[in-house]
Amino acid sequence: MKKNSKLLTNLLSLFYPKICIGCKKILQENEDYLCLECLLHLPETNYHLLHENPLEKIFWGRVKVEKVFCFLFYRKGNYVQSLLHELKYKGNKEIGAYLSAIYGNKLKESHSLDGIDLILPIPLHPKKLKLRGYNQSEWIAKGLSKTTGLPYSTQYLTRETFTETQTQKSRFNRWENVKNVFKIQNEEDLTGKHILICDDVLTTGATMEAAIHKILSVPDTQVSVLTLATAQD
Repeated sequence: MKKNSKLLTNLLSLFYPKICIGCKKILQENEDYLCLECLLHLPETNYHLLHENPLEKIFWGRVKVEKVFCFLFYRKGNYVQSLLHELKYKGNKEIGAYLSAIYGNKLKESHSLDGIDLILPIPLHPKKLKLRGYNQSEWIAKGLSKTTGLPYSTQYLTRETFTETQTQKSRFNRWENVKNVFKIQNEEDLTGKHILICDDVLTTGATMEAAIHKILSVPDTQVSVLTLATAQD
């Protein structure tokens, strides 16, 4: 049975080869999404190794955040942007788990996540979740949980208000659009916990700030932030 399955896989690969999202070369049997060369040259921020990194400064004077982690830089046209597009709009939800698992290993090796109790993905409104079919942030949480051993949950932070897209909005209008959209369920379970909120991209931080405010309304909580990518100047 295994032999037949492998034969079918090889035949499919022959006619429909997997292509590297980075360089567009055909992937080898042991490669997923990115070839080894593109994987080795990912534009990593290494912000987890910096004290008071640039993304932490985004939240200064706005909301209290313990740490901000971000894996990659993206810019218009680079393959990180292609990865994010595949994750968010093309149905390739597994890319979120793939990238976050890689990052999770790096964070585990550096002990950057010591003290974190629970991972919470930024939730989608049920209407948007139905349209997309999945929450990309939940898949990021899955990958992180797999390699770090930290639990994740979609039960505690929910999105009760449907909002317009943030893409063309100013920083102030983004905040106005999202400041009251989140709710906490079963807050007694979060009391005294250090929560890691995860999402795909950090830009102005408006959505993340709204989620942080809501979690910090629970007594004796701490919040850190993790995203897969941020824009490179």
